[in-house]
Amino acid sequence: MSENVAVQIGEIAKLAEVSVDTVRYYERLKLLPTAARMSSGYRIFPVETVERIKFIKHAQDMGLTLEEIKQLFAPGNGENQCRAVSELLSEKIVHLDSKIKQMKSFKEILARHLTDCKKELKKHGKEAECPVLVTIDNVK
Repeated sequence: MSENVAVQIGEIAKLAEVSVDTVRYYERLKLLPTAARMSSGYRIFPVETVERIKFIKHAQDMGLTLEEIKQLFAPGNGENQCRAVSELLSEKIVHLDSKIKQMKSFKEILARHLTDCKKELKKHGKEAECPVLVTIDNVK
């Protein structure tokens, strides 16, 4: 499709691989510019809206909230806008580093439990008592 083409909401949703409700929701949150209306009342969007929706979905997949994504689209220009985006991304990196540390720690705990389970199965076979569940029962 070429630039400056207006497309109905259903086609935008299909091209962006989201539901019509998602397009409406993003518009309500002001993540998308307000759609023009045809005389029939149907919403029409510039075809470039597809790329914006795909960006929003990708940003969500990468862990940004809709509010954070909205901040990326906040009006501004030049240095101020770049600083705001830089600050947001820096905060997100700090948050992700913390989550990664927590996940690595949890992975180590799970690996220890797995080793204990395998040892118990090897040692006692059908008579094995899951050491993880025994530990949990003792905590109660």
